[in-house]
Amino acid sequence: MKKKSVDSPLYLRVAQSLEGQIQQGAFRAGDQVPSVRQLSRQHRVSVSTVLQAYFWLESKGWIEARPKSGFYVKMPSTKLNPLPAFRPVQSKPTPVTTSELVADLMQATHGRVQISLGAAFPGPDRMPAHQLNAIIRRISRRSPALSTSHEHSPGSLPLRRQIAKRSVSFGCNFLPEDVTITNGAVEALNLCLRTIAKPGDVIATESPTYFNVLQAIESLGMKAVEIPADSRTGMDLNLLEHALKNYRVRGYIAITNCHNPLGYVLSDDKKRSLVELLHRYDVALIEDDVYGDLAFSPQRPRLAKSFDRAGLVLTCSSFSKTISPGLRLGWVHSERYHAQIAHLKLITSIASPSLSEAVVAEFLESGGYDRHVRNVRIRFEAQVIAFSQAVSKYFPDGTKISRPDGGYVLWIELPKRIDSVVLYHAALKEGISISPGPIFSASGKFRNYIRLNCGIKWSDDVDRAILKLGRLCESQR
Repeated sequence: MKKKSVDSPLYLRVAQSLEGQIQQGAFRAGDQVPSVRQLSRQHRVSVSTVLQAYFWLESKGWIEARPKSGFYVKMPSTKLNPLPAFRPVQSKPTPVTTSELVADLMQATHGRVQISLGAAFPGPDRMPAHQLNAIIRRISRRSPALSTSHEHSPGSLPLRRQIAKRSVSFGCNFLPEDVTITNGAVEALNLCLRTIAKPGDVIATESPTYFNVLQAIESLGMKAVEIPADSRTGMDLNLLEHALKNYRVRGYIAITNCHNPLGYVLSDDKKRSLVELLHRYDVALIEDDVYGDLAFSPQRPRLAKSFDRAGLVLTCSSFSKTISPGLRLGWVHSERYHAQIAHLKLITSIASPSLSEAVVAEFLESGGYDRHVRNVRIRFEAQVIAFSQAVSKYFPDGTKISRPDGGYVLWIELPKRIDSVVLYHAALKEGISISPGPIFSASGKFRNYIRLNCGIKWSDDVDRAILKLGRLCESQR
């Protein structure tokens, strides 16, 4: 810490006082520092002096401003090793080979786990249970028969209208009649795949990608061709075009906003280039936007769909990652394929739960959803910082960590000697779940990678769990 001088400007003395508190651990990465007015009263200085102090701390990388929220302690970038750029490697279509490990992972969330860092679900304290329960009580009094009824596909019109209204913030202009309500995003993804392809067809995916994408491809008897993706810039479009030319690809699945597991938000220019490339080859894009509302930027990122002029983009999303996985509600939008999707939904699961549809529609209409999301994404960003800091502190030298633009997962590259599947089983014996890297690849790549769920509230127990993971890594010699 720099020595204070009575000759230094007043704002600098205020700034260095707070800098010292941060260095000594009084404020940790992700913590909110006192408001401008609070610090003004505490030091008996003007508001403008405190603002100067905060701007100085911001320029030094100690804090960052968040719109309509205040200033927060920032993790200095020098203390984290970012993931390196990917090394493009051409792939060929392959069957998915990781289903057994995925099934084991999903079962591990029941019973054996005390600290769940594997499955990417938010902690219950991060979900708006109080507001949702209040809405359920109101709806139950108003429409008691709703809990014993359902609407056939394409689902609740009030909810489809709310989704269509929200599409403006995505850069789109959906019509309610082009939206189908589903039982979560996984059903939406399966319906889209069944609409555009048949068993034996080739589907291109990012690599790494969310393992349920791969499980859906496998379950439908299709093959995957992996397109390497960089943790900052996304998929390699040159390799995607190579696959389009050589493998009769029927569709491409992309997580364009807050990628799972890499965390990036694809730039608008790249979204446009992606859509134009797929249009040239008349190949459909299935856009998974489950985490789009959880981007850390002040403005909600656009969809690749906003650049679609040929109707080849099918957009999937859900409310599982933002308000409740238990409501089991997702949706899919498509103009060109809507009738096929709605028909497949009808013959597959008939309908989605009507009470859940009514609850989410009212939560959206009331403005409660927007208020909740503004609050929770700030918390998730703070949690991602706290987890990153702990990984940097406890994991072996050479560990590299993603820098997510949104969501609540970290993608971590471990030293090459470490086998993430071995680490997964060792951690499970300690009551800790993680997601090993190979399940994010159709062909089992990423053996020395893991994904960590940062959606649970930071605590001493979580800190000890990450310390334990670091020690388990060190034990692999």
